[in-house]
Amino acid sequence: MSDKQNNREQDIILDNAEMSDFTVHDRRYVGQRETFAYLLNDMSNVFNIDGYKDRFIWDVVKIDFKINAFVSIFTGAWDVINDPLIGTLVDKTRTRWGKFRPYMLFFQIPLTLIGTLYWFMPYIFPNSAGTYIPKLIFFFAFNAITETAGTFTSIAKTGYMTTITPHPNDRARLITMAELLTGYMGEDLPATIMGVVIDLINNKILPWKLRSAFLGMGLFTNIMSCIFTFYFFLVSRERVPQTIETPNIKQGIKAVFNNYPILLITLSSFLGGFSISTSATNYFIDVLGSATLQTILNLPSSMIGSISYAFVKPMRNRFSSKALWVGEDLYTRAWWILLWIIGSINGNYKRRLFMCIMFGIQAFFDKWAFGIRKVVAAELYNEAMDYCEWKNGYRMEATIGVARDLILKIQNILKSSIQNLMMSRIGYIQGRTIGTQKDSTKWWLFSMCTGIPQITGILAVIPKFLYPLTKEKRERMYNELIARRHEAYASINRENAE
Repeated sequence: MSDKQNNREQDIILDNAEMSDFTVHDRRYVGQRETFAYLLNDMSNVFNIDGYKDRFIWDVVKIDFKINAFVSIFTGAWDVINDPLIGTLVDKTRTRWGKFRPYMLFFQIPLTLIGTLYWFMPYIFPNSAGTYIPKLIFFFAFNAITETAGTFTSIAKTGYMTTITPHPNDRARLITMAELLTGYMGEDLPATIMGVVIDLINNKILPWKLRSAFLGMGLFTNIMSCIFTFYFFLVSRERVPQTIETPNIKQGIKAVFNNYPILLITLSSFLGGFSISTSATNYFIDVLGSATLQTILNLPSSMIGSISYAFVKPMRNRFSSKALWVGEDLYTRAWWILLWIIGSINGNYKRRLFMCIMFGIQAFFDKWAFGIRKVVAAELYNEAMDYCEWKNGYRMEATIGVARDLILKIQNILKSSIQNLMMSRIGYIQGRTIGTQKDSTKWWLFSMCTGIPQITGILAVIPKFLYPLTKEKRERMYNELIARRHEAYASINRENAE
């Protein structure tokens, strides 16, 4: 056996003495440089101003609500059509760089360059009506192109994150560090700055135009996110081995339907997708009069959110993933519904000081479950990918991910369209001065970011009670997986020696 083969095998498997009680051990496969790159990549996912994209389309680009709903339906339908094709292509990929990395390395930069055009729309079509045909054609084509290219990177990226380490504790460590530390590295900084700038412009303190602010921040965050992600893909690698022979279509279908954990995760997301909601940002801008308030209110509880990550490891050791998944869901919903009830009494939702206090209290209690929410949700998906390998003897990250997303995307096509139509239905007037929407419109903006989404999406809790991987079954799964991988590498090395 060559030194290179030996090092690679040792990087992926545990020795025989460690195979028992596999998930109890805390062996680390991902080194310091790769961990740092992982943190940068995680930060890139939220280092943006996407939370204000609705405001950009509604008040700066000014795309008519009904036309925007139609565009959402078309691009969503195209997404549904191309996802299975792209997922099958990715799952059949075997290269010297790995299964997923080629798509991320070669699509990331072109996709970023194309994405910059989004923020130039107000300059390309200045002062145009919401029904201006050339602008609508551009918006339509842009969404179709970026969706297609983005599908390659999103499918590859989702699968890649399940293969960088074979150990669930190592994955949980990375997820915890990413969620905890990247907050201090500035993942919320762009959105915070953008909120302040929007407030200053709306209140005539800054003599800028909104389109200039969106262009500057949009370009900056796009480029920085690309750099962070590209660096991660360059220094990281896939450690969970794929089968040498690519799975066929029949095996792909089988992997989807006998993966009970992913079916339940998908069903939960599907049922939760029936919730009627809109961003809290709209409420803070149009009712309380300031986007910055939302950021300020979260500052006192941010330390609680950081502290909550200290509970993740002992809670995972003490309770099953199912118990944590269910408990966090019910706990979070209860606080949002309580906030909604209080705000709806006697028009409290319009009282700025009172609602700031209420949102602050809700954030304080909500943040105690923050660490569990972030880590457990991500690890459940990774666990489901390992379940496929354990059940079938091969991995189908892309196909399973596509099948899961396909159901949710069909639902999101309708949900996105309904959201645009709802904004029109509740009487929201695009481009209107902040604070001047009708009272009934303001109440709907408040309700659709607090209690209504929790009540209309409550059925999402039911599948969580049925999650099949108990602590004992999960332990057995990982013990058997590591033994199989050990045998697979031993077989490959014997063939190479011959």
